[in-house]
Amino acid sequence: MTAIETARPTAPRIVIVGAGPAGIRAAETLVKAGLRPVVVDEGARAGGQIYRRPPAGFQRSAEQLYGSEAGKARSLHDLFDRMAATGALEHVAQSSVLAVGGGGKDAGLHVLTPDGRRVLPCDRLILATGATDRLAPLPGWQAPGVYSLGAAQIALKAQGVALGRRIVLAGSGPLLTLVAVQLRKAGADIAAVLDTAPLTRQAAALPALLARPVFALRGMMMRARLGRLYRSGVTLQEIETDENGPVAIRWTSAAGRVQRSECDMVGLGWHLRAETQLAGLAGCRFEYSELWSQWLPQADRMGRVADGVYLAGDGLRILGADGAEIAGRLAATACLQDLGLAAPDPAADLQRLARMERFATGIARAFPWPAAQVQALPDATVICRCEGVTAGHLRQTAAYGGAEANRVKSLGRIGMGRCQGRFCQIAAAELIAGQAGCKPAEIGRLRDQAPVRPAPVGAWVQDAPP
Repeated sequence: MTAIETARPTAPRIVIVGAGPAGIRAAETLVKAGLRPVVVDEGARAGGQIYRRPPAGFQRSAEQLYGSEAGKARSLHDLFDRMAATGALEHVAQSSVLAVGGGGKDAGLHVLTPDGRRVLPCDRLILATGATDRLAPLPGWQAPGVYSLGAAQIALKAQGVALGRRIVLAGSGPLLTLVAVQLRKAGADIAAVLDTAPLTRQAAALPALLARPVFALRGMMMRARLGRLYRSGVTLQEIETDENGPVAIRWTSAAGRVQRSECDMVGLGWHLRAETQLAGLAGCRFEYSELWSQWLPQADRMGRVADGVYLAGDGLRILGADGAEIAGRLAATACLQDLGLAAPDPAADLQRLARMERFATGIARAFPWPAAQVQALPDATVICRCEGVTAGHLRQTAAYGGAEANRVKSLGRIGMGRCQGRFCQIAAAELIAGQAGCKPAEIGRLRDQAPVRPAPVGAWVQDAPP
């Protein structure tokens, strides 16, 4: 038995963390089997990041918010709302899971709710925690007015605002193009869209991308709408700033010409980074993926990772929203199988999953992590924005303490801040490996620690009312 398992009542207590596409489909599968899961989510309303819902009374339509995905978004929203309204599931909204495990009265999930900390007993745990932006630092990125692509998209979907008057978006991956098109459609002034991935890499990945031809064609059409704003194969040099934030971004074109794009906001993002802290606390094993340049949890095809623990969605395999729905059904199906209950036949979903994985492999190859750009960062570049750790300090710490991630963390404070390494760990691994002359996989992974989200001290002193 794992730390999250406690004495089981008549019906198994199943908790799903995350109410995005994976969490919603997992809940649907369990409800159809006659179970009543608990769904914990940080949002006020279900939908996740890709189908994030604005506040009630917001005037923009689903078509304006989600474009061609409006029908899928409505379907998932309506499905979850029906299940919650009829009591088929318990929705614990605006709440963060801080820790997994414990003993005695503290056995279960420790959840920070608007009313305080709550401990949820749990026999089975499905983690559908999704992903966050994968960020590569560059000089000036710590300034106000520099955001992740995901943050820019959240502001647009949740509040209908652009975060700047003249915007440069930089990085690589499908989200770069999508956010640019969404902002332009909303009337924002986009100065440039700078992609570090060369066109040759993107073209070479086309056979794998054709595993989902409609999706690939849609991406090409969005790219075409950007016209000359889009530049591929660039090398980012520096975000120029003043006391108010960005004033311009300097970059080198694929042809080697130095360029300067004036702006007052910069959005950065290199595809996605799996959100894995809770998976680590729940006992999951990890392996370094050279393809994705990050540590990913290991699971079977259905999402099983440990006794009573299942993963679904981008927190396991970075497959996007459609793949997350499939993975959510599979994880719930695995849970039902392990409980000895009637479960859907997973064969069709496993076939769909294989196609999604071929496409995702193409995405990873087409839009690679800019390792060389990160390793060449000047010493003065801030790597950990929470703690103000620079590239030079990180290199010195690695040279002094040895090329092991947790040792460098303890000596140099990298990853000790508010985000716990979510935004600096991948870049830090590149710099440590570069200093030591080894591969990022050889320096190890930062250990997961509770609480995985910032929490007030009072949350550990006084529990929420029952």
